[in-house]
Amino acid sequence: MALAPVRSTMTPGVQSSFTPFTDFHLITNRTAIKSLNLNWAERDLPERIRTKHVHRLHPYLGKFIPQLVEIFLRKYSPRVVCDPFCGSGTTLVQSLELGINSVGSDISDFNCLLTSVKTADYDLDELEREIKDICQRTIGEVHHRLLEERGVYIVDNYLSRWFAPAALKTLLLYRSLIDDYVYKDVLKIILARSARSARLTTHFDLDFPKRPQRDPYYCYKHSRTCEPTQTAAQFIKRYSYDTIKRIQEFSELRGDASVNIMHGDSRFLEFPSFDLVLTSPPYVGLIDYHEQHRYAYELLGLDWNASNEIGAATNGNSRLAKKAYVDGITATFENVLKFLSPKGRIVVVVNDKHNLYPEIQERLGLRLEDRIERHVNRRTGRRADDFFESILVWKS
Repeated sequence: MALAPVRSTMTPGVQSSFTPFTDFHLITNRTAIKSLNLNWAERDLPERIRTKHVHRLHPYLGKFIPQLVEIFLRKYSPRVVCDPFCGSGTTLVQSLELGINSVGSDISDFNCLLTSVKTADYDLDELEREIKDICQRTIGEVHHRLLEERGVYIVDNYLSRWFAPAALKTLLLYRSLIDDYVYKDVLKIILARSARSARLTTHFDLDFPKRPQRDPYYCYKHSRTCEPTQTAAQFIKRYSYDTIKRIQEFSELRGDASVNIMHGDSRFLEFPSFDLVLTSPPYVGLIDYHEQHRYAYELLGLDWNASNEIGAATNGNSRLAKKAYVDGITATFENVLKFLSPKGRIVVVVNDKHNLYPEIQERLGLRLEDRIERHVNRRTGRRADDFFESILVWKS
């Protein structure tokens, strides 16, 4: 059934006068991307499609949607694609789905863990057995006996502040059992996702809660008075079965391709060679990528590299912050260009509301082959407002 045309309410240069494009498999190297309407509304790309299979293994702010990645992978058909800001792994997952080799890097230890879990190959029967077993051991009838056997847990101030005692005991018990299994990283992601939902915070502010919520509150999400979460078992069970389902779904789609995930600062890493860069860098002064998953860092003991983030929200968007951002992004691409094939391209998806990327392009000595503007008009979480996104295609 054809979708109705979208009325034009956009700024000049933004495609909006015809049906949003959703036949992604039709993209070839001859496709003129500017001829496509990429201004998807919720009815065009529902959330269940945007967050298909492993893309929703764990909530993540600041990622671009897999369908946009797919379009450019099909357009340029690279031998190897690189994402130096791989975040939650969208580029690498879509590359694997299309059978394209990929390499990705990120300064965030949690991001690399999440991407590794999404792209790993599993013995599905063994994975399901392990996930169900640790779930049963944690929330089943042996719960209290295991708590006694495991003894005293080491708890830092952050965990004590942000979790009710009963919820924290369950999370710490689950954590203490992880080493008993082969697929430890998958279990760590289930634990992190459960912890995110089990925090003492309001239901409508799971992204960046400012302080623990210990008293009943009026919930704007549910339009009633709600109580802060006191337990975690229900989340562990829910996300255990959801993880099994999502990994099974992706296993039927993944192609035969390699995935190389590197944890570190992309300004200094030694990459293997590639012929396409496809990335969505952090936006200046918008998101603290480490802080949004602070619970995971605290529970799992991950490396904390927040001070090396480019464009962190804590740095703001002052003149000095913008200069530091331009320097950081430029340095990243200068390093990446060393490993890009001579005829390769860099595709950058960014909301450049401060108009910083023309200077970055000039400093890199690249030419703008194409620029596509699109309207992002379905947002979730605390950033409910829409905005305009630029897709820049650079060549040497």
